[in-house]
Amino acid sequence: VQLVESGGGSVQAGGSLRLSCAASGSIGRIESMGWYRQPPGKQRELVARGTKVGTIYYADSVKGRFTISRDSAKNTMYLQMNSLEFEDTAVYYCNADIANFAGTITGHWGQGTQVTVSS
Repeated sequence: VQLVESGGGSVQAGGSLRLSCAASGSIGRIESMGWYRQPPGKQRELVARGTKVGTIYYADSVKGRFTISRDSAKNTMYLQMNSLEFEDTAVYYCNADIANFAGTITGHWGQGTQVTVSS
């Protein structure tokens, strides 16, 4: 299984970016997907995640500005980021819990995509 992120880049504060994460490989079922980020010099943190039952969690710092969505037919997840702030600068990672055809669930990470917001 591979997770490939795209859509990162540089933007001025107040701008928008849309990240994508495409899953491919031996996918039986995607249990849940989410976005994490790692700011410079800090630990990786949860940004947003959708659960198996459809609940979506957002970190307080991004509520009202970021929206997570998913196209199940394409095994692709998106993160729409609006009103970007300097503090949103980070490497953004996609994470997914995926069941293979035997039903074994494994966690997977993408390689990360850089988002840089200039103030």
